[in-house]
Amino acid sequence: MLNQKMKLKLGIPKGSLQDATVQLFARAGFNIYVSSRSYFPSIDDPEIECMLIRAQEMARYVSDGVLDAGLTGQDWIAEHEAGDGKTGVLTSIADLIYAKQSFGKVKWVLAAPEDSPFRTAKDLEGKTIATELVRATRAYFAKQQVNVKVEFSWGATEVKPPTLADAIVEVTETGSSLRANRLRILDVVMESNTQLIANHTVLADPQKRTKLENIALLLKAAIEAQGRVGMMLNVRRADLAAVLALLPALQRPTISALSDDQWVAVNTIIEERTVRDLIPKLKAARAEGIVEYPLNKIVL
Repeated sequence: MLNQKMKLKLGIPKGSLQDATVQLFARAGFNIYVSSRSYFPSIDDPEIECMLIRAQEMARYVSDGVLDAGLTGQDWIAEHEAGDGKTGVLTSIADLIYAKQSFGKVKWVLAAPEDSPFRTAKDLEGKTIATELVRATRAYFAKQQVNVKVEFSWGATEVKPPTLADAIVEVTETGSSLRANRLRILDVVMESNTQLIANHTVLADPQKRTKLENIALLLKAAIEAQGRVGMMLNVRRADLAAVLALLPALQRPTISALSDDQWVAVNTIIEERTVRDLIPKLKAARAEGIVEYPLNKIVL
């Protein structure tokens, strides 16, 4: 247990990732209560003190020690370290692949109008690029040995070409907003997903380190369970091979003997999207007592 005077100061990303993060913590067993009038959400764990911080600023505050740990994207960590941020101060505790629309990585892409002559980054020599990810974008073009003017965009970046910028570097999950604005992706500048980061000095405290590792374990378990369900069923031994052939499993199905030696119970984990097709097939393979149940966490 942490000493009451040694609460873990944890940054929760305010903005587009906020709801997805709060929901992920809930599945992990931590209920965070956010008030529109406070930047200090309450949490049902007396060892944690939360603060809402924009993901763009999280790396700086964790690096400076204002926060012990926080959740932010690899993109904003790179942006921080490409500026005045010191490298080696931040440690990633967990790689958490979730985003505001889907449980997957997001991409920062270089995009230009569909009817423009630009096809690659090198075609943008001397041109203006609008983006919120200014430092990382400059680093990208420097690596490409292309001279461009990179301007900070305060928002609505997709509508700036061709009048206010020649091209943009913008984050996307599905690409739908870019297509809607008649933009063509030229290159992927960076892939990013959320990281649970900590100031490396915090990890020297055994209590805080253990607390962070436990939080990471539960968050990763909640992500593993996303989109999966458990399934139990009974089947005669004579029909077991046919049933097992239908069951994709996380590892291998668990098979348990029943009081009737002719029957066994099968327990497995499957993708939820496959259930509607799988259950009729299992019934046709003579499985009985089929039960589907939700999963909150899977610890690998």
